[in-house]
Amino acid sequence: MNIAALRAHIDSALQHEALHHALTRDIEARLDELHRAIRLPGEEPAATLLRFVHVYVGEVPDLLEAAASVADQAGLDAQVRPLLRLAEAFFLSPPALLDGHHGLEAILDEAYLAHRLVEEVNDRYILHFGQPLIPLDTTAANLVAHALIGDAFANRLDAAVQQACEVLLEARIFASDSAQRYREQLASPTLEAAWQRWPCLSRRLGVELRFTH
Repeated sequence: MNIAALRAHIDSALQHEALHHALTRDIEARLDELHRAIRLPGEEPAATLLRFVHVYVGEVPDLLEAAASVADQAGLDAQVRPLLRLAEAFFLSPPALLDGHHGLEAILDEAYLAHRLVEEVNDRYILHFGQPLIPLDTTAANLVAHALIGDAFANRLDAAVQQACEVLLEARIFASDSAQRYREQLASPTLEAAWQRWPCLSRRLGVELRFTH
């Protein structure tokens, strides 16, 4: 994976936002609408959401780098690498769906695709193995990003993730010999040690975002 290229791509988007403030203006214009779904602490909700975006986006290279390391240590490289390459491609070769999106707005879309891919993979592994492949709960963060992107377009991104997972995580994969070996090592000290090194997104975000009922 080209982690350096990912970081450079993100840095470029952050610089674009610092100059043009496009996403900042969009968040400020939609703040009342967003507040119907999200309750934010503090007296500067727009600034809080923008900080959230910076961390959510900046987390992706660390997430992919850590995933590659964990996969290697736990002997899961064959299962995880194709998914990591897809998440990387969402950034470096974004799908046509993102045409016309620029700067931090585009990077938020791309980060959402990568984070949702991780979430979808975890859901499928829980279904077949009773526990996630990656012990990282991004559900709340992804719901916030979904709201920021907007329901209609975020749903289209969700559909793209679903389609990709249908191809990469076919049901027959979970009945293969390698899947059986994976089942047998779920409680292994090697896998547990690798999981303990995983970055915790909810803690690292440092932003409390609570949803209304």
